[in-house]
Amino acid sequence: MPTETIDSDYAFDNAAAEAVPQLRALEAFLDPITMRRLAPPVLTPSARCWEVGAGGGSVARGMSWAVGADGRVLATDIDTSRLFASANLDVRRHDVRTEPPPGDAFDLIHARLVLLHLPERRHILRALAGALAPCGWLVVEEFDCTAPLRVLTAPNDDAAKLFGQVTDAMLGILQGHGADLAWAQDVHAEMTLAGLTDVDTVTHAESWAGGSSGASLYETNSRQLESKLLAAGFSAGQLDAFRKLLRDPAFAVMSYQFVSTRGQHLPA
Repeated sequence: MPTETIDSDYAFDNAAAEAVPQLRALEAFLDPITMRRLAPPVLTPSARCWEVGAGGGSVARGMSWAVGADGRVLATDIDTSRLFASANLDVRRHDVRTEPPPGDAFDLIHARLVLLHLPERRHILRALAGALAPCGWLVVEEFDCTAPLRVLTAPNDDAAKLFGQVTDAMLGILQGHGADLAWAQDVHAEMTLAGLTDVDTVTHAESWAGGSSGASLYETNSRQLESKLLAAGFSAGQLDAFRKLLRDPAFAVMSYQFVSTRGQHLPA
């Protein structure tokens, strides 16, 4: 795995063309899981919600439908180009690393695949917990990237080896940009330390066959990180073979563990 100087900039560029299929693949996999975790009593009509690092806005839109006309959803990101306001959905550019929370009485705050990438993650989690209204909920969802990805089937051993080499290198690049690949395992304890109660955690993983939207996520990640992968020593031919493998129906791999943790702020 390559080593790099730690850089706190986000490794993926949400303004890049590759970000569109990347976000769509993530939404297809994760939105059903997330919305089940946000179901009542967590997300209720008339609630005031904050979606942190809203990305393409799919979860914020789901929240806005759930809270109804009397509720309010604020979607924030450092890049709001893919976010669109509506009657009860506000959009604001906001850097959760350096700016205080945009309010202190949210009934629900949700952050998915955000804190994993930010070195200030523990400080940010406490700030999010402090922005909850009495009885409000904080839901933080991350990938646990500590275990090697398990290849289930592959055309041959060399293909499986190449998949492992490229995905390991991509994780190394993320670490070089300040990501904590084990952060998902710490969220439960951090919520408890932040004073939240009724903290619970669930995990989800599934198999992704070549050609599926899930498998395509690895391909779009490799395109986003292509220059860094080439700098790490991979050839253009190797990256092409990696991407072809992800479209091969003879290939299947387990997804990363998706870890969803939520806790409630109950007044003393």
